[in-house]
Amino acid sequence: MTTTEINPASTEAERLEDLMASLRAVHASGRTKSIEWRLKQIEGIERLVTEREADIAAALKADLGRSAEEAWLADVNPSLGEAVYARKHLKKWMRRRRSGLPLNQRPSKAWVQYEPLGVVLVISPWNYPIYLALSPLVAAVAAGNCVVVKPSELAPACSALMADLLPKYLDPEAVVVVEGDGATSQNLLALGFDHVLFTGGTEIGRKIMAGAAPTLTPVTLELGGKSPVVIAADADIEVAARRIAWVKLLNSGQTCIAPDYILVEEPVRQKFVDTLLSTLKEFRSEAPDAGLPIVNERQHQRLASYLEATKGTVVAGGEVSAADCTIQPTVIVDPDPDEPAMTDEIFGPILPIIPVSNLDEAVRFINGRPKPLALYGFTKSKATRDRLADVPAGGTVFNHIAMHVLVPQLPFGGVGDSGTGAYHGEWGFQTFSHRKAVLAKPSKPDPKFVYPPYTDRALKLMRRLF
Repeated sequence: MTTTEINPASTEAERLEDLMASLRAVHASGRTKSIEWRLKQIEGIERLVTEREADIAAALKADLGRSAEEAWLADVNPSLGEAVYARKHLKKWMRRRRSGLPLNQRPSKAWVQYEPLGVVLVISPWNYPIYLALSPLVAAVAAGNCVVVKPSELAPACSALMADLLPKYLDPEAVVVVEGDGATSQNLLALGFDHVLFTGGTEIGRKIMAGAAPTLTPVTLELGGKSPVVIAADADIEVAARRIAWVKLLNSGQTCIAPDYILVEEPVRQKFVDTLLSTLKEFRSEAPDAGLPIVNERQHQRLASYLEATKGTVVAGGEVSAADCTIQPTVIVDPDPDEPAMTDEIFGPILPIIPVSNLDEAVRFINGRPKPLALYGFTKSKATRDRLADVPAGGTVFNHIAMHVLVPQLPFGGVGDSGTGAYHGEWGFQTFSHRKAVLAKPSKPDPKFVYPPYTDRALKLMRRLF
């Protein structure tokens, strides 16, 4: 924990209770409600990612083996973009929204105003430990809340960096970092926050929701799932192969919106496979035989078990090194639809490919499984786009992969097993705000017939009026 005085002899639960009391007092003071305070916090996040990019890159390298280029691409730049967009639009978001009225409520005025929820909790994951902490933090402070950030213990260097930097760039009495493991998360949940945003796996998401239930804490769950890619027969195969390979290789495939499996129409099946393999070879020409780093031994063993269990044909990669916890980028053709690589979220550099005879078969396949966090389609046909756009998913992108996460004007979130709620841009501001209805009526007119005792004539008038 940071930015609060604690008694080292007390238990973690007691220290967290003291921390919550301190944050409640700060929020009750009203200082976080002003636009000046909110803008100052957002500007602090902008300065943090700009001035400390080298430190962020070093922490990501230590935790995930990520290059400086990928650190900028996947954590620094998206965090900066989210903050800049919020700063430019915050004044508009905070305005009252006038509402219409039915005739029977006139004369009066009505509006919706946005109020901070209070003290909120952001639980971030290990795979993009900076971006997925700072992006929801932008939304939370934009809405005027005090915030506890709980980083993942599986990215210890990034967790320590957040604990060190956030108090230096943001209001240390209103935005604090609490480090710890899953037990710490449950201790935090027991405090009764005004909202919790969790990013992580579906199984842990269920535990977060269960932990929030006793205090009726509302939750936003950004989870995962098996995000499919549909390659239509009319797709630009070269572009599809490049964009799929690029995002699948990013962070060793440990991305919640990475392409999880491919459904390719039979007429272009072989061309797509050949093009994908040549693209992977080109992208990895500097280290063609090197494996990609996996976050820890448990995840490495899980991914290795998928390769051991597959009934498909491994046409690229497949080499696993337990010594250095790496796996080569692997392409599996014709896996069994019921094998682990096709039933579990892969979250690693393994890509199964299944041929389908037509678009209807692809849609049936996707609809027969839990709703994915993202659905991708490569096609030149508007009819195909319209058909795939109606398939339930958290978000849909055509002719690219994962780009919707970089559009602050769009809500980002899942549906069903892939999550609940959404944020980014104004959607994040609203997630962390209470939309309060306000109705202001004058004292006059005040017709007496609406009050008891009721006459038959009064009741007839009321039925007509109301």
